[in-house]
Amino acid sequence: MSKNALRLAGAAAILLISTYVTLAQAGGETDRGFRYYHGPGMMWGGDQWGGFGMVLGPIFMILVLIGVVAGTVYLLKVFGTAAAGSKENGGDGKALNILKERYARGEIDSKEFEERKRLLAD
Repeated sequence: MSKNALRLAGAAAILLISTYVTLAQAGGETDRGFRYYHGPGMMWGGDQWGGFGMVLGPIFMILVLIGVVAGTVYLLKVFGTAAAGSKENGGDGKALNILKERYARGEIDSKEFEERKRLLAD
């Protein structure tokens, strides 16, 4: 597999895991005969968490938030700024642009420009 395919698979895995964690918190329907239960023990004595819903719920939400942020940062790193200046995607690269600017300002002569340009091409 190519490097980009592995990166894309990693990003998809992060997205799927965060989606699974989010959906796991939704839980199933209760058997109380109506949609919402507002009686005694609605937060501590529920069927699904066994009393730990108020502790584990925020922890899972923080994990989901960290997963979304990490996935976004990862995708931006892989497909965003990295692709903007690379030679493989048609760009000249940042170093060559700086070299051209220095040549245009007259800081280096044509001989030094060509030598450094050749070194950058390698």
